[in-house]
Amino acid sequence: MLSSQNEQMDLIIDVGNTRVKVAVFENNTLIETVVFDKQEIIHEIKKIIGKYTIKGAIISAVATLSEEKIDELHKVLNLLELNHETKVPFTNKYTTPKTLGVDRIALASYANTKYKGKNTLLIDAGTCITFDFVDKKGTYLGGAISPGLKMRYQSLHNYTSKLPLLTTDTPKSFIGDNTNNCIHVGVVNGIINEIDGTINQYKSKYGDLTVVLTGGDTIFLAKQLKNYIFANPNSVLEGLHEILIYNRADD
Repeated sequence: MLSSQNEQMDLIIDVGNTRVKVAVFENNTLIETVVFDKQEIIHEIKKIIGKYTIKGAIISAVATLSEEKIDELHKVLNLLELNHETKVPFTNKYTTPKTLGVDRIALASYANTKYKGKNTLLIDAGTCITFDFVDKKGTYLGGAISPGLKMRYQSLHNYTSKLPLLTTDTPKSFIGDNTNNCIHVGVVNGIINEIDGTINQYKSKYGDLTVVLTGGDTIFLAKQLKNYIFANPNSVLEGLHEILIYNRADD
């Protein structure tokens, strides 16, 4: 028997391309997050379930995780695998539901539970920037996908012969006075204007709009946006937890 002081703990497993982010929820409160390399997933999960008694678990794998590792996780967890057939707490109007990323499914679930009855735009600033919209009736309508910060820096370097590969930095002006500064202005200001412009587009049609920014670049981007937003780096994890709760209630 695994040791713990609480029988209501859930484990949320979000598998990315190279890293895994795991969250432990006690009832509806996130009490711990752990990040580790994907190859360490079995070892790290066993450490966590040695610390807590886990009632249920859900796994979201943006990148492929081997069937062998999934089977190992099933042996130690009451595990729900998120896919396009999983029951979710929103109405999905995406015309190609099989191609909708599991991270975007999680964000739509987060929107319709945390901001129920509101028009909500979720912006996930990670490897890609995704925009996902759930209307006040709880209907997911879709959104947009564009390159993220690092991808834009990398593409300028990879697809030209002389432009350097730079790390993210805040431009000091909207006019770059040398090549490096021009790249920072183009990448960072380009993304800021894209996000603000997209928010304004949604506002023009859905007046009363709630905007949530999440993802790895949340902190860097949030302070530069003109529009008012809620910043929550854990929106995907919280959305996954809502899906787990929703499926448990249906059992």
